[in-house]
Amino acid sequence: MASLLCLSLLAAAAAATSPGRLVPFDLLYADGVRAYLARDWARAAELLQRALHSYAGLRAARRACRAACAREEPFPGGPGRWEAALLGPVLQRAGCLQRCLRRRLRPAPSAHRASRAVRRDFERREPYNYLQVAFFQLKKLDQAVSAAHTFFVANPQHLQMREDIEKYRRMSGVKSDSFQDLEATPHWEAYETGVQHYDADEYLQAVARLEESLSEALSALEECRALCEGPREDEDEEEKMQPGLYEAIAAHYIQVLKCRQQCVLEIATKPGRISATEDFIPSHLDLLQFAYSQVGNQTMAAECAASYLLFYPTDEPMLEKMKQYRTELEEDAAVTARQSIQHYVQRSLMEKKLIYYAVEHLGETFNDPDLWTPDELIPENLREKHREDQEKQKQETLDVEEREKRGPLPFEGIAVTMDSQQMNGTQRVVFDRVLTESECKDLLRLTKAAGEAGDGYRARRSPHTPHERFEGLTVLKAMQLAQNGDVEWRDAKLLLQASEKSRKIIESYFTPGKKLHFSFTHLVCRRAVDGEQEGRMDLSHPVHADNCLLDPEGQECWKEPPAYVYRDYSGILYLNDDFQGGGLFFTEMDTVTVTAEVHPKCGRLVAFSSGKENPHGVWAVSRGRRCAIALWYTHSQEHAEQERVKAEELMEQRSVEQDQPDGDKHQRTDRSSRSSSEPRAPRRASKPADQRQKPGLDRKQHPKVLRARDEF
Repeated sequence: MASLLCLSLLAAAAAATSPGRLVPFDLLYADGVRAYLARDWARAAELLQRALHSYAGLRAARRACRAACAREEPFPGGPGRWEAALLGPVLQRAGCLQRCLRRRLRPAPSAHRASRAVRRDFERREPYNYLQVAFFQLKKLDQAVSAAHTFFVANPQHLQMREDIEKYRRMSGVKSDSFQDLEATPHWEAYETGVQHYDADEYLQAVARLEESLSEALSALEECRALCEGPREDEDEEEKMQPGLYEAIAAHYIQVLKCRQQCVLEIATKPGRISATEDFIPSHLDLLQFAYSQVGNQTMAAECAASYLLFYPTDEPMLEKMKQYRTELEEDAAVTARQSIQHYVQRSLMEKKLIYYAVEHLGETFNDPDLWTPDELIPENLREKHREDQEKQKQETLDVEEREKRGPLPFEGIAVTMDSQQMNGTQRVVFDRVLTESECKDLLRLTKAAGEAGDGYRARRSPHTPHERFEGLTVLKAMQLAQNGDVEWRDAKLLLQASEKSRKIIESYFTPGKKLHFSFTHLVCRRAVDGEQEGRMDLSHPVHADNCLLDPEGQECWKEPPAYVYRDYSGILYLNDDFQGGGLFFTEMDTVTVTAEVHPKCGRLVAFSSGKENPHGVWAVSRGRRCAIALWYTHSQEHAEQERVKAEELMEQRSVEQDQPDGDKHQRTDRSSRSSSEPRAPRRASKPADQRQKPGLDRKQHPKVLRARDEF
């Protein structure tokens, strides 16, 4: 059934390019969603499929017409008056496009100009989200599975769809081959298979699949470029003054050129990823030159190397390879770059030259998608800004990746006060209102037991400074004290609940769908020692990283014992603010350049990844007593906190002894609310770098790394 759905989509797209009425896809989509909300599943399925057919047909018609008109009305290159020579053919091409689109799209082509929001839904495959529920209600499981899988491929962070996919896998009667991507791009499947063969030293198979991938990628690039020639999209809806003829032509033309340049990012971005694989086209040539050399085809290896050098002409390792290939081949053998790659590079450089002229003289902006753009092409007064923009773009990419990987918070009322961008780093966040004032007071009451019977580090006053008294209490110790009657059970239970609530928040924000286990939980207080604060120069906790040994001089952090190398995320849940000092701060790797500070207060949770990207310390507590729950988490179940397991067993034992368990009713309610096997109504998809050593050569100037910037 899934294959039939796929074939019907393709057939409809092909049929839509022939003369006939094509209903605008946004109207069909709106009607389909309305039918969906009315629970008219058959009508919803029909309309949503027709919307997808119309969308595919519209794109196919535009591609076909632009290709046909390029053949029928080519631009002449002969001399003549520039207006007649340039604008005459432009008008003829426009007329050709209008006639072609009128034949293929009925009603008029203007009826198919959907809003940006609707187009974005189709780009994110949102119709498949609705479609899978409609098919499920119609008992068409195979089609529901294919629609769900197609949506999930492009939205791997969508938690609801992840659950639905797992439910489908457990259902009887669902075929494994139903889990197929109905909108799969051929070049990605070939590319990933080719890389797998390459990594397995199966170079003959790698050559075949990588050549296929390169060919399909260049074809996809041409299709993307054809779609750039659409209507102009003004970012400023309320433009103060309409541009003149030449300004309007220039602005629209530059918009088209920039769109064409960005197409390389589109084909280099795998569905479900949010950033492109760097140097996607050059990396094919690099892989191929090495693979061809391994199978003894030096002629093709030399051709690929020459093609690669069009992108990086001064790359010394590749120049050495070329010299070697020329030596191995006959002296009179001509070694030239591929014609398709020559055309690709020459056309791209021509477009970049025009765009940079517009940037310099017309006030345009441009984020160059390529790392290989030669410096001499960029105007001298823009080169420094270009380098700054590239660094800024990399940082923005990291920030976007982090934002897109976030899941929904599992509790209401919690506020994100600061995110990574506001804290000048990565994988950092501050939440407020995690605890209420009364909960903070109850936990502070528990900290008094820490002062009397707690477990500070090896009975020392403080593990970090003689100017403070350190008091600590683990979850197991708290339960044992409650068992002995030294503290109230409800306070000990609250420590378990508050730390678990923090774990769920941090897991849902940073690693949705990937389990975080407790590594260690510690209720800690730092009290300033009276009479020992004057002239104090040290910190309450020196700058460090939580899973590696920080080396400021070497600008490195070594993941080796005695560091807790298995820790992945850290958190601090503050209980009070009636003290001086004691704030958390983050630094650069040098441990002295402060990048962000967090001031404690009741219910504030600061969370961050535990690695070298987040060196942090605690300012000296100069007066009063600072209390917080320190939390560390790991993805490794074997390093999960064993004391917590024992503490939970004591709590369970206590609950069994009570007539009315306090927490059991809530847990049953929570579980029952999630037990339904029926897929839930879809919500908006939230989008989403693996590193792999590039093959063949060990570069310094252009390292051989295929780095997709997103790190899902």
